[in-house]
Amino acid sequence: MNPLVLVGEFIGGMSAFLFCGMTMNAVGRAAQKMVDKVRRQFREITGIMANAGGAWNNAKKNLEEGNLDGKRSACHNAAVIGDTVVDPFKDTSGPSLNILIKLMTMVSIVMVEVTLSMNL
Repeated sequence: MNPLVLVGEFIGGMSAFLFCGMTMNAVGRAAQKMVDKVRRQFREITGIMANAGGAWNNAKKNLEEGNLDGKRSACHNAAVIGDTVVDPFKDTSGPSLNILIKLMTMVSIVMVEVTLSMNL
């Protein structure tokens, strides 16, 4: 057991968590800015309605099918913003982590050859 290899394995194993944490923090910061803007609008504009969860996504899809005012309307814009707030982690961390896992796999395959050639 080479200590450098062992340390490299630990660092490589932790990189997935670091990468995931960084993307989640970035999404959290963007979502917080959006929440601040929505709160400001609730304070300043009277008569604004609230909703949560999957209703935003369903509303967005319904509007994109041409119902109500359709795409590019104020309703559609609100549904897009709501959908953006609801699904950030699924839309960022998941695909990013998939790419990271593929990259780590390829680096591992290359490093096996390098390690074997150094030990012979």
